[in-house]
Amino acid sequence: MIFSVHVSRFISLFSFLQLVLWPILLVFAPSKVGAIDIDVNDVDSIKHASWVFAHGLMTYYNGNQTGQTPGMFVGPYYWWEAGGAWGSLLDYWFYTGDETYNDLVSSSLLFQVGNDWNYMPSNQTTSEGNDDQAFWGFTVMAAAERNFTNPPRDQPQWLELAQTVFDSMAQRWDTSTCGGGLRWQIFQFNNGYDYKNTISNAGLFMMAARLARYTENATYIEWAERTWDWTEGVGLLDTENYYFYDGGDTSDNCTEITDLQWTYNAAIFLAGSAYLYNYTESDVWQQRTQNILDGISVFFKSDTGVLFEAACEQSNTCDTDQKSFKAYMGRFLGLTAVLAPFTADTIQTHLTQTAAGVAQSCTGGSDGVTCGTSWIVDGWDNSWGLGQQMSALEVTQNLLVHTVPAPYTAANGGSSPGNSSGRTSRSSVTTTADRAGAGIVTSVILLMMLGATWWMAL
Repeated sequence: MIFSVHVSRFISLFSFLQLVLWPILLVFAPSKVGAIDIDVNDVDSIKHASWVFAHGLMTYYNGNQTGQTPGMFVGPYYWWEAGGAWGSLLDYWFYTGDETYNDLVSSSLLFQVGNDWNYMPSNQTTSEGNDDQAFWGFTVMAAAERNFTNPPRDQPQWLELAQTVFDSMAQRWDTSTCGGGLRWQIFQFNNGYDYKNTISNAGLFMMAARLARYTENATYIEWAERTWDWTEGVGLLDTENYYFYDGGDTSDNCTEITDLQWTYNAAIFLAGSAYLYNYTESDVWQQRTQNILDGISVFFKSDTGVLFEAACEQSNTCDTDQKSFKAYMGRFLGLTAVLAPFTADTIQTHLTQTAAGVAQSCTGGSDGVTCGTSWIVDGWDNSWGLGQQMSALEVTQNLLVHTVPAPYTAANGGSSPGNSSGRTSRSSVTTTADRAGAGIVTSVILLMMLGATWWMAL
């Protein structure tokens, strides 16, 4: 008991020191690498900057350390953001060809699947929201679309994981209030259960759109249309300006809408519409894609064209989660440009102008290349974090979007096998997480035995 208490205290102390002291050392340590120069017309320059930002992102990862959870980043970064980060690193490989992080991406995605292979792992389920689950779904969907190396045959496959995520989300469609839609939280005991927010429904819309294109299954089209119609009908989409608002409360049947705008809501609906346009060649989805693209101008400074988080950045009130939202705007702008070529020129302008802001912002820390939150201020704003690195990486690497193939489908080269039912219980299957957990327990017991033997010998 005494030994285990000391080990627990040591691990807690280590985590505390890593979280608290590392940023201090980052700022005041003497060594300096130098600022990043991003030449938007030079592929090698873009790849180098992406490499620097990806390396910075991974300095926040501790899931491969003893006592930590594979797939998870250091606190205060929540589980959902880890799912987003692995998606950034998966695309990093696809855009640059650098396989440095591929094994970690794969093992992390497989560790966190949960018993039912739908990204509801036991260590997260009680606090998990619909939007949290969706971000892991985006990443495994991208793994299928990018032909990322398929897992061993006894493990869940990327497309199958995306299908089970979608299916479990669709089962929660709630018509008891607000005429439909997904609630923010999955479980009634969590704060936010009474809130129907745009991001959760954007996640369902995005998964439906991508699965429709990949599988050519019309059921997914129906779900995408249902989600769009509900979002518009309840007032979360302002069709006059094509602004997406935050959400509404079930207590008043979503009659009072919280009108905050976030980059990732608009970005996800933008790319989802582009997927549907690419698959259906429908004039409706073409027009919706164009309308959203016009609407997101609210997130780009009129004088410089640089991307910013309008709801919180200028007031310096962005929380930890919100500091990562621009990452998804960068990612989904790139996808939209490929899937809906009529948007490419506008998006290229957005990305190149924003890249200039990124380059002059990512000049902080002891390495001289740590990225800040705001790219519209002069130089580094003395902030740092996982979200900041993700955002810089996504904007930069998506400058390369036209140098690689468009997302694959099952019909044109996608190799990930799926599950036609989309609903499979895996509770009897030993997962990677189960095996890793057993290995950790075995290692701890062995260390305890060795420690006891050493103590007795003394």
